[in-house]
Amino acid sequence: MKTKIGQAVERKASGKYNCAQAVACTYCGEAGIDEVVMRDVTNAFGVGMGNMEGTCGAIVGAGVVLGLRYGDRAKSMKAMKRIMNRFQHRNGSTVCKMLKGTENKCVLRECNDCVADAAEFLEEALEASE
Repeated sequence: MKTKIGQAVERKASGKYNCAQAVACTYCGEAGIDEVVMRDVTNAFGVGMGNMEGTCGAIVGAGVVLGLRYGDRAKSMKAMKRIMNRFQHRNGSTVCKMLKGTENKCVLRECNDCVADAAEFLEEALEASE
């Protein structure tokens, strides 16, 4: 698979996509779903799951792609756990408000970088399944 990490980051940087949409829409072809539908599916996952600054939306977007691609709960969950563990290891958290430093003013990772990381780890998961 040719990397699409840059495309995911461009989507997020455009301001037209939230973090979940940026990742999920970039890989909608791999998920077998139309981009408009994918965008609607991931509408509510921006700013850390419904604007509550919970789990990073970029990770959620990756999870949506995995679920659609695999169609198997166990396989999807295993791949998602690996993505989350790698994301946590690289960035120190998977929680939006921690990554953005909302509470303590210490930014761990900017949103565009979170999108890039989630896309990178998603690509690795998709390639491993081929």
